[in-house]
Amino acid sequence: MKDATPRMILLSDYQPPDWRVEALELRFELDPEDTRVHSRLRVRRRDGSAPGAPLRLHGRDLQRLSIAVNGAEPSPGSCVEDREGLLLSGLPDAAEIAIETRIRPDANTALEGLYVSGGSLCTQCEPEGFRRITYFPDRPDVLTRYRVRLEADAARYPVLLANGNRVDAGSLPEGRHYAVWEDPFPKPSYLFALVAGDLACIADRFTTRSGREVALEIYVEHHNRERCAHALASLQRAMRYDEEAFGREYDLDVYMIVAVDDFNMGAMENKGLNLFNAKYVLASPDTATDDDYVHIESVIAHEYFHNWSGNRVTCRDWFQLSLKEGLTVFRDQEFTTDCTLFGVKRVDDVQRLRAFQFPEDAGPLAHPVRPDRYAEINNFYTMTVYEKGAELIRMLRTLIGRDAFRRGLDRYFQRFDGQAVTTDDFVAVMAEVSGRDLAQFQRWYTQAGTPQVTARTRFDAQAGVLQLDLAQRTPPTPGQHEKDLLQVPIRVALLGRDGRRLSARLGGAPEAAEWVLELTAGEQSFQLRGLREPPAAVSWLRGFSAPVLLEAGQGTDELAHLVANDDDAFARWDAAQTLLRRAVIARVEDAVDPRLEAALTTAMAALLEDSAVEPVLLAALLELPAHRELMESFERADPVAVDQARRAVEHSLFAPLAERLAARAPERARWDDGAFTAEAMGQRRLLNRLLAVRVAAGGEGALEEAARQYHEARSQTLAMGALAAVNDRAEPVRGELLADFERRYRQDPLVLDKWFALEAASQVGDGFARLERLLEHPGFRWSNPNRVRAVLGPFMAQNHRHFHRVDGAGYERIAHYLERLDALNPQTAARLVIPLTRWRRLDEARSARMRASLEQLAGKGLSKDLADVVERGLAS
Repeated sequence: MKDATPRMILLSDYQPPDWRVEALELRFELDPEDTRVHSRLRVRRRDGSAPGAPLRLHGRDLQRLSIAVNGAEPSPGSCVEDREGLLLSGLPDAAEIAIETRIRPDANTALEGLYVSGGSLCTQCEPEGFRRITYFPDRPDVLTRYRVRLEADAARYPVLLANGNRVDAGSLPEGRHYAVWEDPFPKPSYLFALVAGDLACIADRFTTRSGREVALEIYVEHHNRERCAHALASLQRAMRYDEEAFGREYDLDVYMIVAVDDFNMGAMENKGLNLFNAKYVLASPDTATDDDYVHIESVIAHEYFHNWSGNRVTCRDWFQLSLKEGLTVFRDQEFTTDCTLFGVKRVDDVQRLRAFQFPEDAGPLAHPVRPDRYAEINNFYTMTVYEKGAELIRMLRTLIGRDAFRRGLDRYFQRFDGQAVTTDDFVAVMAEVSGRDLAQFQRWYTQAGTPQVTARTRFDAQAGVLQLDLAQRTPPTPGQHEKDLLQVPIRVALLGRDGRRLSARLGGAPEAAEWVLELTAGEQSFQLRGLREPPAAVSWLRGFSAPVLLEAGQGTDELAHLVANDDDAFARWDAAQTLLRRAVIARVEDAVDPRLEAALTTAMAALLEDSAVEPVLLAALLELPAHRELMESFERADPVAVDQARRAVEHSLFAPLAERLAARAPERARWDDGAFTAEAMGQRRLLNRLLAVRVAAGGEGALEEAARQYHEARSQTLAMGALAAVNDRAEPVRGELLADFERRYRQDPLVLDKWFALEAASQVGDGFARLERLLEHPGFRWSNPNRVRAVLGPFMAQNHRHFHRVDGAGYERIAHYLERLDALNPQTAARLVIPLTRWRRLDEARSARMRASLEQLAGKGLSKDLADVVERGLAS
């Protein structure tokens, strides 16, 4: 499917719309093969617009059946159809435009606009899917009120849903029926949604703090109705949390969630009618892991929080995407931290940031949180826009303080309610309420790349002064070779020999035991005064106070002291990660450091003996840095050698600790109940981590213990933990357990995805033959994004032996699959091609072969989505 060469869209070209849409009425005659869409727009020329400016109505893959302006056909030449849609000229200052179009939802495999999923009709309109439904100014700064009438076969589609509140419903001739929905709040077209299907409804209610009753409804296929309790409870917790933590109350009579099997994203925050990938709704202890439960809660909260940070206040243009996404990710992270995972949530978030966003910021696809150009906006739903955007919000709160930040949020929502605004507007409000000059901070939004901070200390024992010398630089990124200095908050503390924090004074401030250093210059020094003893260790970047790479030159003893004593979960974990990373790098470079590895084994032994360490934190402390993060430690590296070095370090560290590992394991039967509590999940996470390192270290009886855990497991968490532990072991037990799992769950697609992922990731045996068998499995469908991601994603991310085969066969195979996928679903293909753009970080032989595969793919006549990523991946 060859799209025309995309036009580069520039932020500098932004112009407000010339026309306002005062109201929109839609009538759908729904049918999977032949849906008719009748739209009626009331438009008015905007004050200050250019005289005679035409009205742009975007449209794509539409069959236009009729159009009328104020009840009459447009005059010849006044309605021009082009690649963008329709251009109407010669309109009066106010007009009513009626358009009828025909679309085929069953032929829409891109899953944008109106499409078929299972037996239902559903929509996905963000960012530009609405133009696949009808002609309209499909841009986020055109907000209007919607009235929607849905008509469909009553037996086939008994449930008819749209945004807002249902105001009418009834029967029609020939076995059809209708429902009318009105949304009282103006919204952009990307927030439009409809669903028609035969679905079960799980309902409850929520009473807002002002006493309003809100109906809560979750719609799923009938056989899944027993797996919605967690999603419903998560929604109620999120609604209460948003009131208590952020002062935001829900505003409609009903809040609906619909679980959809075929979905490109995780979920979509359409006003009052959220559409979700089914994997983020359905859960029961025997089918979903603890991670699944946490992700469901997080995504449910994220989409609900969008009701204010995204819907009531939306983004002016797609360059401002992080205005809604970064802020909402921050809000859902706070929710999960406060309600479920507590301190370790920050560790989980940083692990993800370092493994995915930092490489993005260091590669050919690097872009600012607020980009200044794009060819295809679908490709900017990235870790940078979402997760790095959330880090910017967190830094703002650190810089201006929690109280000022909360006042700023309140003023932001009050001032811009019902408007489409920018990140500059958001930062300006924060500057206004805090009295801080945030001009330098705003560079975080416009500058790509991960800043590198170096830190050194000097202690003057006679004066009792510790001097901290900091320096910053940001490496060049595509299109940005010169970098400005940033405002970087570095939170620090000092630990004494006894492991407790030391008190001191920073400048003229009162004595404290923790400080935020604001690094604003290229080089800058700070002094902590009043110290009675030299610190045994400096705890840097506490709570991960800024998304930077910080190198402090700390020795093994100092880092080990932090691992043993730091009271900041992130800083403690980060010290362990630094030591582990050094050990792996030394092995990759054939410079094994026996003293370092011995110190690490001693530190791990002490952690295992320390009953005060929370189980969930202990599990994180025992985990080595991810392969993807380790690859970023080298200019070029052999990915297979890095994987082997990582495994060798794991074996070296934990083999001497076999007895301690077994002794530290929690009582499995006690915690194998699937309870969604922080304590129970922490114990299960530790059980799985201890089992994994015991198997990796070749511990006696470890494989047998894995088999017992699998067969006796009552929770999916422990069953999957056992399977993951043996997945890279060339032992009969692996095949036996994986085969049993497939037999149990072959009729449950979401659980079967876990089996697909394990099989694709495993490096044992003939990985290529196994990959082909997975793609031919009866449960696999190329048209379903979850299935495709479950197979191709883990193969590229974890199966280093086969994906990175030195002859390039793995790269060629993936390129072939992506060409096939692109013809069906360009969005999913564009996301999955990203690993092939990282050829610059590989050793020379693999680098050349990966690039050659990308070049061959570039010549295949690709969609705009995939071509954009491939071209940027190849750019020098």
